[in-house]
Amino acid sequence: MKKIQRKRFLKAGAFVFATLLMLSACSSGGSSDPQQGKGDTASEEKQESGAPVAGGTITIAFDREPDTLDVHKSTGASVVDEIAQFMGGSLVYMDPVSHEVKPYLAESYDISADGKTWTFTIRSGITFQDGTPFTAGAYKATLDRILDPKTDAKSTIALIDTIKEVQAPDDKTLILELNEPFAPLMLNLTVNGWLQPLSMQAIEKGGADYGRNPVGLGPWKFESWQPGESITFTRNVSFKWPEAFYTNKGPVLPDKMVAKFIKNRQTMMAALDSGSIDVATLVPAKDAKKYKANDKFEVLEQMKTGMGMYLNMNQKNGILQDLQVRKALNMAINKEAIIQSALQGEGVPAYGPLPPTIMGYDKEVESYGYKYNVEEAKKLLDAAGYVTSASGVREKDGKAMQFTMLSVESKSKESQLVQAMLGELGIQVKINTMEPGALMEAELKGEFDLAVGGYSYFDPDILYLFFHSKQIGGFNYASIKDESIDQLVVKGRNTIDPEERKKIYAEVQKRMVEQAYIVPIYVDKQFTVVNKRVKGVGYNIDRLQLNDSWVSK
Repeated sequence: MKKIQRKRFLKAGAFVFATLLMLSACSSGGSSDPQQGKGDTASEEKQESGAPVAGGTITIAFDREPDTLDVHKSTGASVVDEIAQFMGGSLVYMDPVSHEVKPYLAESYDISADGKTWTFTIRSGITFQDGTPFTAGAYKATLDRILDPKTDAKSTIALIDTIKEVQAPDDKTLILELNEPFAPLMLNLTVNGWLQPLSMQAIEKGGADYGRNPVGLGPWKFESWQPGESITFTRNVSFKWPEAFYTNKGPVLPDKMVAKFIKNRQTMMAALDSGSIDVATLVPAKDAKKYKANDKFEVLEQMKTGMGMYLNMNQKNGILQDLQVRKALNMAINKEAIIQSALQGEGVPAYGPLPPTIMGYDKEVESYGYKYNVEEAKKLLDAAGYVTSASGVREKDGKAMQFTMLSVESKSKESQLVQAMLGELGIQVKINTMEPGALMEAELKGEFDLAVGGYSYFDPDILYLFFHSKQIGGFNYASIKDESIDQLVVKGRNTIDPEERKKIYAEVQKRMVEQAYIVPIYVDKQFTVVNKRVKGVGYNIDRLQLNDSWVSK
């Protein structure tokens, strides 16, 4: 193995995550076989001593429902990855303590000196939940399915689209041949939701219904799906291959884990108070403060690894094709006021397409990014020919300046504030509050003027996924087509040296701001509230970690 080359990749990965990991899984250990020797007396004794015990159910509330758990067929909602990861695994993982990329389902790997041939040695003794063995051939079939245009893998193809060919000469050896060096690939391969290996036997058996009857190889096994309500998972009793940082080396201890869908935030908080759920995700800051003062709950928090809120501006809209208009919209938004009102101050203003929590963030954007300036915004609109009519609405050639803004319930307050701020300029904004899945469908079809956006990610390659013209019809919802950005984000993907990558992404950020393609608003702090009857819940890189969790009786 070329040690220098591997160190370079690992250094890049470690740098990306070093500032992000604020919380890691921590708890006492558990038995590798939670079913044996668990009489009532033994359980009571362990309970009294504070030691982990088997049994019980963990119920976790999410504000959205996945469209499918066939991760290759999903439209790309983050909740799909968040929930599917409980059933999955990844070739490599990011150690929450050392911040190094380490082998997981692969026991070792080798990267060629030119960065274009990646060879993984697959661990033996791992099986899918349907009993079929996990081999190099199984992961080759998974990647081939993503790369096959017939799959139409919107949410996963961009993570691996630089792969030219996948080979599996034997059960232990997996070879990825790349078209060119691809810096984000190592980190992408840590994503145990989107890029988990799938059982082709289960996919063939499930047919069109596979997405509602998925099979993985992780600690939680799919049991049932109640549409609009919940998904239930059971303990995978055969599981004995967790990542090395977990204390529990065997199956998880709880009998079941329920992902419950509660769209309304206050309803979710009421469910937490009543005890009908144990874990609430994406808790609003105002509520998190209340739970911090309640000794029955634990509050996990970290700055979002991504953007909390920005506005997409559809470039198919003739009005928004005008740079002066896009600049005016950027200057009309008082980011600090939104942060104070909607987030209770638990966030920072965003001035470009990357947050401070991602490698490649250019701090200079804080000086050249657009600042709140209503008078300058009005001058820009005047210069663009949009004048205020007697009714107070700006018009040009007899056509009123009005937009429909797509939003979701969790961003209702922020959306109303944006509506009011643009209203000060004489811009009419109609808010269309939609279910997250429906909003994404509308964005994919380009059926919007403005749309509330946000993302969770761990590498500046997100700028390729969202803004390269190749992604129009995919994640480039705003249909941005900019040759300079296209060239830079591809160069960023193909550059291995982290310092050189930072320079490239600084150029991308500057170009994005100059052209005012989006309206960056904030990066928020994320809160997860846990009922203390559930022990050992971790939260790391926007993901719950439950392998060390157990339920006190």
